[in-house]
Amino acid sequence: MEPQKIFFAEQLPQTLAEAMAAISFDRLFVLCDEHTRQYCLPLVQETLSSVSPAPTLITIPAGDTHKDLESISHVWQQLQQGGATRHSLLVNLGGGMVTDLGGFAASTFKRGLHFINIPTTLLAMVDASVGGKTGINFGGLKNEIGVFRNADSVILDTLFLKTLDTENLLSGYAEMLKHGLIDCEEHWAELVSEAHDLTILQPGKLKRSVAVKQRIVLADPTERGIRKALNLGHTAGHAFESFAMRRQPVLHGYAVAWGLIVELYLSVVKTGFPTHRMRQTVSFINEHYGKLPFTCKDYAELLELMHHDKKNVGQDINFTLLGDIGDIRINQTATEEAIKEALDFYREG
Repeated sequence: MEPQKIFFAEQLPQTLAEAMAAISFDRLFVLCDEHTRQYCLPLVQETLSSVSPAPTLITIPAGDTHKDLESISHVWQQLQQGGATRHSLLVNLGGGMVTDLGGFAASTFKRGLHFINIPTTLLAMVDASVGGKTGINFGGLKNEIGVFRNADSVILDTLFLKTLDTENLLSGYAEMLKHGLIDCEEHWAELVSEAHDLTILQPGKLKRSVAVKQRIVLADPTERGIRKALNLGHTAGHAFESFAMRRQPVLHGYAVAWGLIVELYLSVVKTGFPTHRMRQTVSFINEHYGKLPFTCKDYAELLELMHHDKKNVGQDINFTLLGDIGDIRINQTATEEAIKEALDFYREG
């Protein structure tokens, strides 16, 4: 897999025009959800409308609960009816749900057509749209079906962040916090500082976070080894997210933040992660992300969801843990009793 082409746009229409000009395509399709069609599409409408023949707009419902077979089938049908070929281009304009699903649609229709991601949320900018993971949810499980394939290019514009509410900024910030934990102490300390202000995220912080993911993905594109570092917080986090999906869905980043609490506790117990750094991180998460409500009676369901995690080998539940900030320990396992203790810590902390 070649390095991901990522552009930090100062003039979004111009950057998009240049990215499209680098691709020889016969037809243009644009994928939005209900929200990005209203709030984000106008920012690039003139550039997209300059293409001949006129682009075909595809709209899907907003929200991760719609990252499913019904939505992907709708996109495939629209591509088919619009005459898409292997030489067509799909522009995915939206958050992680749109870039994940749109990337999967482009990767599978006619065995693959061109696609460009324009992420419109902080979460999608630092995580979902970078790294070549595409997919949909299936059978009540997160990202159960998917493929690895890079977009032709990814265009990041911090202008979109001004449209986000605090909850969506926090959702993306959780992935940035994860990147700090797997990077270095200085990066982590900056992110858990009380002085930070989510409403004025500087481009420098965004670029640094993206660079951490890029570096790891480039070293291990298909997650055979060190790319598993990016799964910190996600074994428990995906279980929390799937658990909530059956009740009251939560934002992905919130589930990851809660998953970090569980997995940093396991890191202290199993791999010697410093307790004071765990407590400082947990305190930050508790202050900003609240708690997912569940009781010890729900542990069996959460463990069952963890057993479905894609990283598992056999019957063992696989985690990425830390020995310290930046000291990554992949392919760690924990007994169900240890995981229950970590869930106790989460609930009581």
